[in-house]
Amino acid sequence: MSRRPQPLRIVLEGVESVALSVEEYEQLLASRRQVGGQSARLRALGERIRRTDQLLSDLRRLVEDPGPEAADAEALRKAVAELLGRRGKPA
Repeated sequence: MSRRPQPLRIVLEGVESVALSVEEYEQLLASRRQVGGQSARLRALGERIRRTDQLLSDLRRLVEDPGPEAADAEALRKAVAELLGRRGKPA
């Protein structure tokens, strides 16, 4: 297994710095862009999960207490309640 290449450390005006080749610098920029893109996707997925969780919570509340306007949809209510009850269990 090869070791990770170590950057060239230099001291400029008393400040320790790292010298990179143009190719290494371009790779660093590309990696930063990829990480930024992944962060944005993760934030979007997190928001989608929160919205889905809220929807399921609202749906569960509706199914548990459908109200008088849904009284004749008892079979549908039971089917949806069963589906929600299986949520998280393997099919």
